[in-house]
Amino acid sequence: MNLKEQVSLAIRDVPDFPKPGIVFKDITPIMHDASLCRDITQHLVDFYADFDLQGIAGIESRGFLFGFPLAMALGIPFILIRKKGKLPFDKISHSYELEYGSAVIEMHSDAIKPGDKILIHDDLLATGGSACAAAELITKCGGTIAGFDFLISLSFLNGNAMLSNYSQQINSIVQYP
Repeated sequence: MNLKEQVSLAIRDVPDFPKPGIVFKDITPIMHDASLCRDITQHLVDFYADFDLQGIAGIESRGFLFGFPLAMALGIPFILIRKKGKLPFDKISHSYELEYGSAVIEMHSDAIKPGDKILIHDDLLATGGSACAAAELITKCGGTIAGFDFLISLSFLNGNAMLSNYSQQINSIVQYP
């Protein structure tokens, strides 16, 4: 069985979460399988090894799960993109709309240098709002978006269209049409 099939089988659907009508794609079962986690991390390392990245930005909190091990394996910094009020040092922020509300995310202002090529990682691409907000933070600091990476993409929500304004490099292991 290939990696895409393994990940697909491990994802659990949770109906009506966080609100009625939404089917949440739960990656918790993946985290219970150390072998699958190693395989996912190795897949990401192999894929991004030649991208000449200067950092991986992970979006709170599930973007930390594979973004941090990927950064460690590539020997590059990991950049925390967090919800407002969670970072202790000088930071920049960006507000954006969600499918069911609005949010503000922040990043330390010294997390990247101008010209750094940064990969943005999260667990799931839906409408693209969080990933676009992360891209805005990075570009405000002078960084460039090398691409976006997700475990799961909900293609029917067309998040790729928003992200393509920042990079054409948009990858996911599993896509739901």
